Amino acid sequence: MITLEMVGEFLGLDTDVGLWTYFRRHWGAWFPQRGARTTFAQQAAHLWPVKQRLHQHLLKELGAASDPFRLVDGCPLPVCALTRMSRCRLFPEVADLGYCAAKGQYYYGLHGHLLITLNGVITACTVTSATGDEREALWELTEDFQGMVIGDKGYLSSGLQAELATLGIQLQTPLRVNMPDSRPAWAVRQLTRTRRRVETVIGQLTGQFHFEKIWARDAWHLTHRITRKILAHTLGLFINLQIGRSNLQLASLIA
Repeated sequence: MITLEMVGEFLGLDTDVGLWTYFRRHWGAWFPQRGARTTFAQQAAHLWPVKQRLHQHLLKELGAASDPFRLVDGCPLPVCALTRMSRCRLFPEVADLGYCAAKGQYYYGLHGHLLITLNGVITACTVTSATGDEREALWELTEDFQGMVIGDKGYLSSGLQAELATLGIQLQTPLRVNMPDSRPAWAVRQLTRTRRRVETVIGQLTGQFHFEKIWARDAWHLTHRITRKILAHTLGLFINLQIGRSNLQLASLIA
């Protein structure tokens, strides 16, 4: 079951219907016990805790669990087009109108937050409303972590930095143009270059794994979809490590 899901993610099969149909049509003899489509979808969703444990195991194998450096960023998770916002019934308690500065556009839905290592390994993820404070989400992402976290200006807060410091977390962000910066210019440039790695990972999740598409109607199935995509991305990095390829060279991993 999980093998089908992982291969399907790399093939861009982003729904349970598409995944089940593809393997029935092309590889049915290899997976004779896959069951009916509805059974397949239910079993896949119920396996999300197993996938989370597999992800944690891969983090240890990749050395990510003990890595003292993290990058943090987020991306929009729209649940419907803006024109349907008033009629949308998905996630009514948390979905709201948000703004994506990177794309320069408004959207209605949720917001995903990711924590990754410098090598691009996703170590934590959480979901908030579209207007959820990135700084508040950081608390959940950094639970049980000590080290340096690099973020963008959305995480800029002297109070947050001080609170995190008491827990052994050093938060580094760019400063606004009207704020004095005592850090060396070369260090600030290095932070900016390093932070782009998380943008690369988010680009892979949204481009190759369709992370932004919410084909779920409740928190249970949304958790399953996100867990599946993060596990697939992490598994891709692990395979690349085993065969001596660049960590984030995922596009051609399965032809």
